[in-house]
Amino acid sequence: MKKQRPLGNSGKNVTAIGLGAMPLSLNTRPDEATAMQVIAAFIGGGGNFIDTANVYCINDNDVGHNERLIHKALAKLGKLDEIIVATKGGLTRPKGGWETDGSPKWLRKSCEKSLKDLNTECIFLYQLHAPDSKVPLMESVGELARLKLEGKIKHIGLSNVNTQEIRTALSVTPILSVQNRCNVLEKKSFKNGVVDLCAKEGMVFIPHSPVGGHYDHVKLKDSKPIKKIADKHGVSVYQIALAWLLHKGDHILPIPGASKVSSITDSLKAVNVILGRDDIALLDQL
Repeated sequence: MKKQRPLGNSGKNVTAIGLGAMPLSLNTRPDEATAMQVIAAFIGGGGNFIDTANVYCINDNDVGHNERLIHKALAKLGKLDEIIVATKGGLTRPKGGWETDGSPKWLRKSCEKSLKDLNTECIFLYQLHAPDSKVPLMESVGELARLKLEGKIKHIGLSNVNTQEIRTALSVTPILSVQNRCNVLEKKSFKNGVVDLCAKEGMVFIPHSPVGGHYDHVKLKDSKPIKKIADKHGVSVYQIALAWLLHKGDHILPIPGASKVSSITDSLKAVNVILGRDDIALLDQL
């Protein structure tokens, strides 16, 4: 299986598996030393794409925690110029909740703070975290397009969107990536055409929670069909889930989250798993 893949039409190649850094900054976050070790283990294992967001934090008083952590880790490792960091804007964390704010004013404020927290002059990939029902999508995406023209972001991505929303955004500006929740037990983005549309338009599809996420990874772990395939290959069920996604297209970039070195080390091994047709057919049916 290919260990590197093109990042859409950006001209950059990325490792087939990225790092979802969110677990390193929520209220269940590990201590900073452990978090730094997770990032170091990912990079040491060959990884070069890290996904974050300004709201990967505890609450509104902690905004930017994950971005600052990533910058600190990369600076310590001397890898600031080698790793692609993608971040997002468009949510808030009042009292630890999650609320949408896709207003141009908030997106601009969020982007400018992310530039400071990542200590960069230009963010390589800046993603709209989610459409805001109170703000026309064209206004949200239009502000990202202006930020791009100003040189503050290089590429624009979308998250938590459907095909209609993707097409609306494409009518405003080029879109590099789409990030939706997707895994072997949650195939909505395959069924509703998002994954196929990304392939057709030359965009990368980034499945977040590719092994179930914080709450649903146990469902995957307890799946007898997945465990049977994992036992046959002598690997973890999580590697099987990631390998299934990788077999679905060269434009797919899973970003498993991790708060332990052992977790990300295991996930990176999924690129070595070659699933047979029968394996894929069984997983497709789940």
